Amino acid sequence: MLIGKIVGTLVATQKDEKLRGLRFMVVKPVDTDGKPGSSYVVAADAVGAGVDEYVLYATGSSARQTVLTDKRPCDAVIMAIVDTWEIDGQEKYRKNA
Repeated sequence: MLIGKIVGTLVATQKDEKLRGLRFMVVKPVDTDGKPGSSYVVAADAVGAGVDEYVLYATGSSARQTVLTDKRPCDAVIMAIVDTWEIDGQEKYRKNA
């Protein structure tokens, strides 16, 4: 699993039938200090996350392991919304703080 921040949404009206019903979010990977990387990932949202939330996401074959993405042509999925994270006893992030 990887940590990312949702920075936007993506709408695709024309798509493979197996992708119908999925909501897509644009995720910016971040490091453990919350510093953003230089790339973006488009991920199916399995948990109802929103813009500006930190999330855990998975890519590759792991992205097809949620109930929502099982047997779908999906390469990234948001599987959790982060409430807090801490490294070496130091809190790095707390939602709504």
